[in-house]
Amino acid sequence: MSGLSPGVLTALAVIGLVGGVGISAVGPGGVLPTIGLFALTPLAPAAVAGTAIATNIGAGVVGTAAFAASGQLRDPATRRTALVLAAAAVLGTPPGVLINTQVSKKAFGVLLAVFAVVVAVLVWLRGRREGTLPAPSRDPGTPAVAAVGVAVGLLSGILGLGGPMLSVPLLLALGVGVLEALAAAQVQSIVIATVGTVGYAVHGSVDWGLVALVGLPELAGVVVGWRIARALPTRLLRGILVAVLLLLAPYLALR
Repeated sequence: MSGLSPGVLTALAVIGLVGGVGISAVGPGGVLPTIGLFALTPLAPAAVAGTAIATNIGAGVVGTAAFAASGQLRDPATRRTALVLAAAAVLGTPPGVLINTQVSKKAFGVLLAVFAVVVAVLVWLRGRREGTLPAPSRDPGTPAVAAVGVAVGLLSGILGLGGPMLSVPLLLALGVGVLEALAAAQVQSIVIATVGTVGYAVHGSVDWGLVALVGLPELAGVVVGWRIARALPTRLLRGILVAVLLLLAPYLALR
C-alpha cells in the first residue's frame, strides 16, 4: 500500500463501498475492486487477484448473515443450492489460482476487460428478463448447480472475484428466484474467497493493507445493497453498473 497517493487510496475505498452495494443488491459488483486494484495500483496480476479475492471473505460473511436474517437461507431448497455451489467452488477455485500465476499483466487486463463486458451483458439481460421470470423459485437440480459452482470458482480464482457476479445471473437463467440466487451466491463467495486467499497468500500475493482499505467499506456496501435488494427497485443501479463496466472495458484491455 506504500507509495500510493491519498487520492488513489480514497478512490479504492469508494470502489470497495460501491462494489459491496453491487454484490448484495444486483449480484455483479465484486468485479469493481479487482478493476480498481488493477487500474490504480502497480500490483502484478497475482497480487491484484489475491488482494481482491481476500476482500470478499468479509463481504460473503456479512451477505450470508443478512440473507439468513431476511429468511431466504431458511428455505431448504435455497440452502441446498448454496451448499452445492460452495462445495463445487472448492474444486473450481484452486485451478483458477494456478492459472493466474501463468498470466501476464497484459493478458490479465484483456481477460478482465472481456469479463467486464460479459458481466455487463448478463446484467442487462437479467434486467430485460426479470419481469418475465416466473414468481416462484424452482430447484434446477444438483448437477446444474454443481456445474455453475465449478465454473464460477474457476473464473473467480483467475480474476480474484467473489462469485456472485456470475453465479447470480446463471442461477436466474436456471429458474432460481432473484433473492434466493443472491442468498446462495453469498454462501458460495465465502468458500471462493477463503480458498482463493489461502492459495494466493501462500505465494505472498496478498496486500493485507489494501485488503483492509477496500474490504471494510465493501462490508458497509453489502449491508446497504441488501437493503436496496429488499426494498427498492434496482433498475437504476443495474444500469449504472452496466455503463461503468462497458466504459472501463477498453481501458482495461489497452492498459
